[in-house]
Amino acid sequence: MTDILLIRHGETDWNVDKRLQGHIDIPLNEAGQRQVRALGEALAGEGIEAVFASDLQRAHATAQAVAELAGLAVQTDAGLRERCYGAFEGLRHVDIQARYPEAYRVWKAREPDARYPAGERIAETMREFYERSVRAVERILAAGKYRKIAIVTHGGVLECLHHWASDNHFTQPRSFDIFNASVNRLHWDGRRVHIRSWGEIGHLDRETLDEVDR
Repeated sequence: MTDILLIRHGETDWNVDKRLQGHIDIPLNEAGQRQVRALGEALAGEGIEAVFASDLQRAHATAQAVAELAGLAVQTDAGLRERCYGAFEGLRHVDIQARYPEAYRVWKAREPDARYPAGERIAETMREFYERSVRAVERILAAGKYRKIAIVTHGGVLECLHHWASDNHFTQPRSFDIFNASVNRLHWDGRRVHIRSWGEIGHLDRETLDEVDR
């Protein structure tokens, strides 16, 4: 059995600008750096035994702030990356709608097997992304080494894992908040994951928070 602290990375300038990051490797901004320092201090006494993170720097830097105060090294896993959006990456919603109106429509309709236009990378379908995200966490849990872990990742991955833990289909619209540098507590009982609490932000200055794009 394992307790999981599921954490979204700190704020970036592209979060503020409502610009899709996907696999583009954007760093934390100043507010994000303040957030992750506060996060690390808040979790220093939690008894975390391992810290896992996406290899994208916004997640890895957030994880490092947690790991350092816990005396741990960050274990990276590319399976925890944000969804790859293909040609959508780097664009705001209004830009996507103007350039790719039909692809924008199917995106907003949450069609599970739609693949958006390719950019520098090939886009993942919603189904592919959901399965990758869940498999990455299952792989970590299957090792059975730790009683409490932190997993630092991205808003899209958190959405997938909330659906997984709630036993909701991944195409369901999101009805819960996902904040930068928030702590979301889950528990693995050896068979499935249960949500204990969601969206803890008491360690942060609310004025620096940015909710992930809906």
